[in-house]
Amino acid sequence: MKAWLAQWLGGWSETLLLGMQLLLILLAGFLLQRLVARGLTRLATRYQLPGELLLPLRGALRWLIMGSALLLALEHLGVSAGVLWAAFSGFVAVAAVAFFAVWSVLSNLFCAVLIFAVAPFRLGDRVEVLEAADKPGAKGRVIAINLLYTTLEEDAEAGTGALIQIPNSLFFQKVVRRWRGTEPLPSTSHQEI
Repeated sequence: MKAWLAQWLGGWSETLLLGMQLLLILLAGFLLQRLVARGLTRLATRYQLPGELLLPLRGALRWLIMGSALLLALEHLGVSAGVLWAAFSGFVAVAAVAFFAVWSVLSNLFCAVLIFAVAPFRLGDRVEVLEAADKPGAKGRVIAINLLYTTLEEDAEAGTGALIQIPNSLFFQKVVRRWRGTEPLPSTSHQEI
């Protein structure tokens, strides 16, 4: 009978056996994670654990069990766990560096959304971004707000009338004085920027 089965399947017997083993590993992982989830639910009802604790714990255990089952299945296929770990840690390192590199851009984009939504100032308003309470900062009339910068036109009597571009995130990190567009600027002793 065995010879007949081997002749009938031909060269597919090893592939079929490997496929069945992989399917069995993944099915066992799925059943184990369901069993653990059910056990956690019983513990939560018995000891009245809060749902805020149960939800992340259940998710972490699901990822751990299914990830282990997937690694075991890949190991069965001949893929080394060390190679997978090196690839995964390399990807995480590159993603962390990329996130750090674009953090200031993302911060300015988010602050632009906040400027448009909360409107701490508007076009035509006069603002001053103070370095400290006793030091003067950049001052001018808001002429443009885009996703990265807010452009101020320096007051002509204070200086050259030049344009100043301030990153949007600085408006949420520094103290900002604001005068409505129709209000005159108060006279101050420091006229230079």
